[in-house]
Amino acid sequence: MLIDSLHDIEYLRKGDYFLVQGSQCKKIGRLMKGVLRGFVLDVDGNEITTHFYCEGDMVIGSYIPNVQTQMSIQALEDCELSIANYAEIMSHVNRDSEITRVVTAAFQQLNAQLQSRLVALLNLDSSGKYKLFLKEYPGLINRIPHYHIANFLGITPTQLSRARKDFINKCR
Repeated sequence: MLIDSLHDIEYLRKGDYFLVQGSQCKKIGRLMKGVLRGFVLDVDGNEITTHFYCEGDMVIGSYIPNVQTQMSIQALEDCELSIANYAEIMSHVNRDSEITRVVTAAFQQLNAQLQSRLVALLNLDSSGKYKLFLKEYPGLINRIPHYHIANFLGITPTQLSRARKDFINKCR
């Protein structure tokens, strides 16, 4: 199968980077094991977590290959990824139905996650954001530091703690 022949395996240790903001987006991957986070720096140099990547997710820094990426992607756990040259993969889109299907499905999933996050940031309180996080990222709550989750949700760690406590109390 063509798609399998285009990939290599890459390992990242916790804290290593898949991609650094400002570098060219030359590779695309599928996360086989571990958790990654995407983040940007605000004007004051603070990290703003924009995305979490879980097992099975496509990992890219841009929807367009070979452009300067606006985000960094860092391993939150030791990770195993199936990596390919992004431009080469995209050159096969519309010529290979399997590659087209995989890339289209992955882009649709990323787009849905980003839209959901945007709506949550604009419309939900901290409890609502926390419930949505649990729904969209099941199993991550005990795998990654809570300050990254709070940052991703646009709330303080204290607000996250309160939202978690409220959620637990309502589930009893």
